Amino acid sequence: MLLYPGAYFPDNFIFMQNILLVEDDQEIASLIKLHLDSSQYRLTCCSTSKDAFSNIQTSTFNLVMLDIGLPDCNGLEICKEIRINDSQTPVMMITCNGEESDKVLALELGADDYITKPFGILELLARIKAIIRRTNQTGNKSHKQVTFGELAIDAVKRKASLGGKRLELTVKEFDVLFVLASNPGKTFTRKELLEQIWGFAFAGYEHTVTSHINRLRLKLEKDLNHPQYILTAWGSGYRFTE
Repeated sequence: MLLYPGAYFPDNFIFMQNILLVEDDQEIASLIKLHLDSSQYRLTCCSTSKDAFSNIQTSTFNLVMLDIGLPDCNGLEICKEIRINDSQTPVMMITCNGEESDKVLALELGADDYITKPFGILELLARIKAIIRRTNQTGNKSHKQVTFGELAIDAVKRKASLGGKRLELTVKEFDVLFVLASNPGKTFTRKELLEQIWGFAFAGYEHTVTSHINRLRLKLEKDLNHPQYILTAWGSGYRFTE
């Protein structure tokens, strides 16, 4: 594990962010705790899925960091459960396995970032800062409500309805819909949507954006051959109708 001693935190870090670290390697957990326990962060550590769920149910966190290889559970299962419960808490997956299939699965389950061991403390801090900044930017838009025809989106409640009936959307499906609907007529490339919603950790996985668009259309559109809401800009990306 490449953690560097004497790491410092920039003054513009957001103060007192509660982070849950689920990691069964005590040496790694101790090193991360050493660098993250500060006036900016309050780190809670556990090593099993049972303790992870207990912490998630009883406390509010600004970020959950999940090791994939836990002794009693695959960390991806915890990520899946967090998203099933419609949690908006950002999730960073940690693993020693850099396999593309794991990375794609983490993304599809709603992970916000992915880092592979060994990693340096400066990279870890940069990723944490990016996730929190991206989350706060989303929060700054939370007063917005968008309506178009029978479609209504409430970003405060993170709720979308069509014809008065609530749409059952995953966290990332809602984010994609909200970004597009908040900018009617503006074309977003797959890369732009990926970077804005998932972040730089998933660069190169633009096809995941396409799968989310396809699932959104299944829930939104009456006629998939003639979509009313999410339109394809051929050769460019996607846009919300004007």
